[in-house]
Amino acid sequence: MKSLLFLVLISICCAEPHIGNYTLDHERIIHIQEDDGPRLSVVAEQSKVFSHRGGNVTLPCKFYRESISAGSGTHRIRVKWTKLTSDYLKEVDVFVAMGHHRKSYGNYQDRVFLKEGSSNDASLVITALTLEDYGKYKCEVIEGLEDDTAMVTLDLQGVVFPYFPWLGRYNLNFHEAQQACLDQDSVIASFDQLYEAWRSGLDWCNAGWLSDGSVQYPITKPREPCGGKNTVPGVRNYGFWDKDKSRYDVFCFTSNFNGRFYYLIQPTKLTYDEAVQACLKDGSQIAKVGQIFAAWKLLGYDRCDAGWLADGSVRYPISRPRKRCSPNEAAVRFVGFPDKKHKLYGVYCFRSYN
Repeated sequence: MKSLLFLVLISICCAEPHIGNYTLDHERIIHIQEDDGPRLSVVAEQSKVFSHRGGNVTLPCKFYRESISAGSGTHRIRVKWTKLTSDYLKEVDVFVAMGHHRKSYGNYQDRVFLKEGSSNDASLVITALTLEDYGKYKCEVIEGLEDDTAMVTLDLQGVVFPYFPWLGRYNLNFHEAQQACLDQDSVIASFDQLYEAWRSGLDWCNAGWLSDGSVQYPITKPREPCGGKNTVPGVRNYGFWDKDKSRYDVFCFTSNFNGRFYYLIQPTKLTYDEAVQACLKDGSQIAKVGQIFAAWKLLGYDRCDAGWLADGSVRYPISRPRKRCSPNEAAVRFVGFPDKKHKLYGVYCFRSYN
């Protein structure tokens, strides 16, 4: 009987510490869960904002802090804005603020600042917008160990156009395609920009590079040489190709310009070199392909005279379709890359107001 009682006492003594440890662990879990939710939240009142090249824009972002216990909340607020690359694989620093310290980066220097319309306003103002400013931005607010983010897309009013150089179709690798667009007062288009252009009626049967490194083309009127006449309309995707070795055309994007685009009236037709000099004599430069597309799409420019452009191509913009000009559609008509010595065309000039 005494042996049995001794064993029971041992069991109780051994069990008590185990029960005590369990209770302490359980209490710790309950303590962690006392917080009703995040103490810091960041929101963007608009997920997308619209503007144009040369304009100013505010990317909305505000942060909210829930009531917190006494003694906490003494950390300084840090606001950081970054921009996602076109393939969404990296982030580029745009602006950082903490207290009175401010720092902007790269091409954003002297063009960005916080709106600070209220104590919880982290909205970013971007001035003198460029074509490269288009894209997705991340607003991150950090306070001690708390942080939260919101995303905002900056969309630019503009026009997408297909482009290939005088060498002919499918002659550009990705890096050459980027430069080709820059040379024509534009940037390589994103998929979203091409998609919106397709929705607006862009139909082009040649594949071109996009900013994320993919190769695609928009079809509104399915036909046999362009994926088959029994296929549905859409943006055809060739996928991702070697940026150095693969060669395609390119889709470029441009927006409003600060200047004057015009057809220069001359008594006779001009060679290419004569066209360049005629614009210079008039206080201008021979116009670029991006500028004729911007004038046509955004300003409704209409002229039924073929003229030289800076890349050696000859084109003319028609916004009001009519017989002998462009009977079926509004478009920038492409004549080709003729011999530069031919005196067959006029010239389009561009005078910058900057």
